[in-house]
Amino acid sequence: MRIKIIAVGKLKDKYFQEAVKEYEKRLLRFCKLEIIEIQDLKNPDLSSEALCLETINKEGREILSKIKNEFVVALCIEGKKLDSVDFSKFIQNTTMTASDITFVIGGSLGLSDEVKRRADYKLSLSDMTFPHGLSRVILLEQIYRGFKISAGENYHK
Repeated sequence: MRIKIIAVGKLKDKYFQEAVKEYEKRLLRFCKLEIIEIQDLKNPDLSSEALCLETINKEGREILSKIKNEFVVALCIEGKKLDSVDFSKFIQNTTMTASDITFVIGGSLGLSDEVKRRADYKLSLSDMTFPHGLSRVILLEQIYRGFKISAGENYHK
């Protein structure tokens, strides 16, 4: 099985980079992991709504160019919230019909409507807002936890 993460922006903080590397190593026994970083298009803080929308749509087109025939999960605020056990079941059930799952993490402005429409599922990590790098680490940790739960292995609660 292959898990792909498409993320807008590069990880700048070393501690996030190290955490991602650790989860990449841990996930090797469960899946083939691919992380694709899309350039984060910057907008000044006082950008107009039209400029922000243009940026989101440009990032969205780039994201969509990286998606083929896989099952797509968009991480977005309006997505469904799952606890770890339900997320584990979600991954397990999804792999019964799709061999590849792609998770999409948007930039600071979010995801385009086009990306959300393409998504087969919308997932929210929390009602809280997290920095981009932390969101990636949380997602990887939950994917790893999900595989451990599915395998019947112990993982701290």
